[in-house]
Amino acid sequence: MRRSRYVAAVGCVTLLVALAYWLQPRLPVDDPKWRGDYDHQFRKHAKHYFGVTTDWRWFRAQGIIESRLRPHARSPRGAVGLMQMLPSTFEEVWRDHSLLPDIHEARWNVAAGIAYGRYLYDRWRPRVPALQRLPFTLASYNAGHSRISRALQLARMSADGETNWNRVAPHAPKETRNYVARVRALMGERG
Repeated sequence: MRRSRYVAAVGCVTLLVALAYWLQPRLPVDDPKWRGDYDHQFRKHAKHYFGVTTDWRWFRAQGIIESRLRPHARSPRGAVGLMQMLPSTFEEVWRDHSLLPDIHEARWNVAAGIAYGRYLYDRWRPRVPALQRLPFTLASYNAGHSRISRALQLARMSADGETNWNRVAPHAPKETRNYVARVRALMGERG
């Protein structure tokens, strides 16, 4: 009986800590709290894979959400590094970019994450207008391209008109909606 009360109390405390984390105000992507140790890598690889007109801070914001910019982060599912890439996804990226030698090294993890983002971005090209591709790319990075494609199909069946993330989001997994919203919030966007 005592043990079950202890387990219940620990569970409640854990839940409260998790809620406090999720409800805390988000610092903007440029806040000094976020160490700039890897900014050069984000700038360099964003420019390389997306071009000079893309704001590299989107990928920094993604790194903040993925790992809080911790290069040795590891998820329970096995994702590693700043960009929380699964080794299987890294191998997929590696096939096209064999100069990326090690998922565990921060600079290559950032490079692979942004290269994979570009791959996803290009997959949305025929189906999503240019100004809407970034949220679809972020959602796909989180949930997988096929899950977001299904969400897009459901959204198109329920409404006519322009394809945009706000119409598709209700059909995406809740975790993914939150993920995209958190990245956008770090960048100072709403929605």
